[in-house]
Amino acid sequence: MQPRTYRHWVEGEDLTAFGVTVQETDLYIRAAANLHRQARRLVLKYRQILEDYVERTPAFLTSLEPLSISDDAPEIVCQMALAAEKVGVGPMAAVAGAVAEFVGKELLCRSPEIIVENGGDIFLRSLKKRIVGIYAGKSPLSGKIGLEISGQETPLGICTSSGTVGHSLSFGQADAVIVVSPSAIMADAAATAIGNLIKKPDDINLGIEFARGIKGINGVVIIKNENIGIWGEVKLCQTSV
Repeated sequence: MQPRTYRHWVEGEDLTAFGVTVQETDLYIRAAANLHRQARRLVLKYRQILEDYVERTPAFLTSLEPLSISDDAPEIVCQMALAAEKVGVGPMAAVAGAVAEFVGKELLCRSPEIIVENGGDIFLRSLKKRIVGIYAGKSPLSGKIGLEISGQETPLGICTSSGTVGHSLSFGQADAVIVVSPSAIMADAAATAIGNLIKKPDDINLGIEFARGIKGINGVVIIKNENIGIWGEVKLCQTSV
């Protein structure tokens, strides 16, 4: 397994860091205190909800296209399906962002600031400015730039899709597609959809145009090799990690 060194690329040394791992779910969390027990309970809760729904509707796990869901589907399933429908991907494209957001939001009752990272997808609630470093694999831009996020912008989802890094399914070859949205679920699905379009540097403009048409996202950064495209309400800064 590739070491997740990028997990330390979100500024949060003033917070307490801890991890929660349950089977495939591997969260890195920062909060005002060590909330490992509460976070683990929430991970188990939402994993069980998703597993139960998949048992009843196996296509939810495997579909690469938007999927109709049952009227009695739980909220996390509904939000994943809705985000996926908006951008034309399968609902599981939003699972990492969904778990990060649902766990993070419930932990807010115990900590005024929460950073939940789940495989490159982040739910962030902060009271002050944070810098989120951008990991883009072998791109020369990797680790050199970051997103500056003010506390007033949060809660916020910051999700990354890559065709060259990690094990997540992507039909593209982007080194990194980072989407910022009030919803980590929407950001995750959108990052996957945009990333699928990026095969070569010339496709960056195509990805930007597609992003412009997605309702519910604030902005996007697309990196392929040494090339970068930016759209929307994103503030880049230099960083060193």
